[in-house]
Amino acid sequence: MKRRAVLSILLAIGGLQACSKLAQTPTSAPAAAQQTLQLNWKPEPEFGGFYAAQLDAVYKQHGLNVDIRPGGPGTPTPDMLGAGKVDFAIIGGDEIIRARAHGNKLVALFAVYQTDPHAIMTRAERGFTSLADVFAHEGTLALERGLPYADFLEKKYGFSKLRIVPSPFGDLSVYRTDPTYSMQVFITAEPFAAKKIGIEPKTFLIADSGYNPYMTILATSETYLQAHPDVVKQMIDAVREGWRSYLADPVKVNQYMGTLNPTMSQETFAAAAETQKPMVETASPDELGSMKAERWQTLIQQLLDLKVIDQPMDAKAIYYEPPAK
Repeated sequence: MKRRAVLSILLAIGGLQACSKLAQTPTSAPAAAQQTLQLNWKPEPEFGGFYAAQLDAVYKQHGLNVDIRPGGPGTPTPDMLGAGKVDFAIIGGDEIIRARAHGNKLVALFAVYQTDPHAIMTRAERGFTSLADVFAHEGTLALERGLPYADFLEKKYGFSKLRIVPSPFGDLSVYRTDPTYSMQVFITAEPFAAKKIGIEPKTFLIADSGYNPYMTILATSETYLQAHPDVVKQMIDAVREGWRSYLADPVKVNQYMGTLNPTMSQETFAAAAETQKPMVETASPDELGSMKAERWQTLIQQLLDLKVIDQPMDAKAIYYEPPAK
């Protein structure tokens, strides 16, 4: 979640072909007895498939022993991966590009969200019908400046009618009292909290603006991929199976994640899991988590236009596809 990614703001030449060759290489360094997966936020439905693979012993069936570590505010997953402190981590698409631009060679393996779940939330009573309406009317917008999507929104819509204030990261105190207040949110979280306090929210996906990176991406480092191609392949297969299971029936996993994150009610877990389904699902269950070079290339160009990065890069080098069986 960029709300997570916000707090942590900040393969190489040959790309995909090189990775494919690595995956077929019979000699890889011995993998550790346990693999670490670092989340960038607390256990919530956006991580449901990862926990499903754990609860259903899918990791074990694929020869893995995965330790899932919850994150929180400021968890620097890109840096942790780059430093080799963890084997796998959850990162946003634009974060991966930014990291690579600064020499931290991270690789996307599995993209949970095919549609970016970040949104702008306002009040339904304002009668807005599109994201553009938020920027065409006077009011306050709580938004983390310096993020690529914030820069994109400013360039596309302009902020001249709005007073921009820092994001409250889920705190609805001002939203509760100021009817002209809008805020950046994760569509599976804050809108449900707003309803609970008696305010009907209206949310608009930032993806509707044209800025739509893959999000909640399982990633690793080039170094780990090159050393353990078989483990990476097994991890991708296990995670895909876990997500198939969670999308089909999230109840058991939600109950488990609730024990790890008791601040979220089971009602909210269920509602969030249902809301995110169309953003996660693909045309075929076998394609869950898959990525396309065209999407990555679009994002690269957007970040170039926004001057977030200053050099083009090969889209196929950013993500890894295991070789066909």
